[in-house]
Amino acid sequence: MANESPSLPLQRRLLDAATGPLHPVARDTLAAALEAGWADPSRVYAEGRRAGALLARAREVVAEGLGVRPGEVSFLPSGPTALARAVEGVLYAAERRGARTVASAVEHSAVLVPGRARAARSGAPERFAEVRVTPSGAVDLDAWAEAVSAPGTVVAVLQHANGEVGTRQPLQEARALSRPSGIPLVVDATASLGRDAVPTAWDVLVGDARSWGGPPLGVLVVREGTRWHWPDARADVEHGRTDVTPWVPLALAAAEAWQQTAAARESDAAEARTLVDRLRAAASAVPDTEVVGDPVDRLPHVVTFSSLYADGEALVGAFDRQGLSVASGSACTSSTLEPSHVLAAMGALTHGNVRVTLPLASVSPDRAEDVDALCALLAPTIEAVRAELGVAGL
Repeated sequence: MANESPSLPLQRRLLDAATGPLHPVARDTLAAALEAGWADPSRVYAEGRRAGALLARAREVVAEGLGVRPGEVSFLPSGPTALARAVEGVLYAAERRGARTVASAVEHSAVLVPGRARAARSGAPERFAEVRVTPSGAVDLDAWAEAVSAPGTVVAVLQHANGEVGTRQPLQEARALSRPSGIPLVVDATASLGRDAVPTAWDVLVGDARSWGGPPLGVLVVREGTRWHWPDARADVEHGRTDVTPWVPLALAAAEAWQQTAAARESDAAEARTLVDRLRAAASAVPDTEVVGDPVDRLPHVVTFSSLYADGEALVGAFDRQGLSVASGSACTSSTLEPSHVLAAMGALTHGNVRVTLPLASVSPDRAEDVDALCALLAPTIEAVRAELGVAGL
């Protein structure tokens, strides 16, 4: 019988890095911390004191990177948890003055879903205002000004940049419009920290260590002087902002990933921007395909395009069979492959969309070759999916 050569595994190319993977140095730190930082940092015996000292050091590293005091930084179980908690804390602290939240229509589901639910439960839909955005995805500042000036408004929420289309938001202008009324601005930087310059126009800031090559760990930063209170917290846990003691190995890995990523951020971002420009050009050359989001004022590592007469799930599957990991649907609910609320708010095509989130070069040293492979396969893959759907050539 003739010898049969074993089939070689298909080379995998990671182009959906919105949630990882870990920076290699952070992975090593996590493994080492399992021995050094396993104890409860609130305990007074030696192992607990050691874990407490390591947690304090991790907090100092993150705080220094964000330009804040360590006491302003709390670690929560995840980015979405921290984001929801950020809004809840401002609302509770201001409950005697009002209960109205203002947010852009392209915010994370951790903001939109609870906000809509609170308004529905109260029987007062006006308590949650979703402000329209421009076709590029930036908040409409005229509409924002009107929304934050409405009676009863006590908190405003706006992304630093959108994790799906990359568009940066005009934070300075938005905060200037909310400050005269004393309305704190909660800024969602879960998609941008470690990949873009740290924002400065905020009262409460939220991050996710996964964005800079760390493990799943939320970061909640409450600027000193901002009225914030969460009634269900234990006062001795993370400055009263959660009831879950952080797992020290995760915090240490997040801090190490921050240091590693911050040191290379500018060069990494410059290379990523060039690669995304290449992807934008390749997608724009495909018939009936639109690249969405601001072409200039955007995150350096994110791009989304939508193809008419195609299906997002089918496109993801077709690229996957060729070894390319890409995403579709809403960035904050991508596992469901539901139509994107972000694209809908922008007035863009919500079907046939593909999202690319480039990994860090430290995680994926071959990412330039991966982008080249995707560019080469874009047109034939989209046309093949259209042909399967019986709409080729329309």
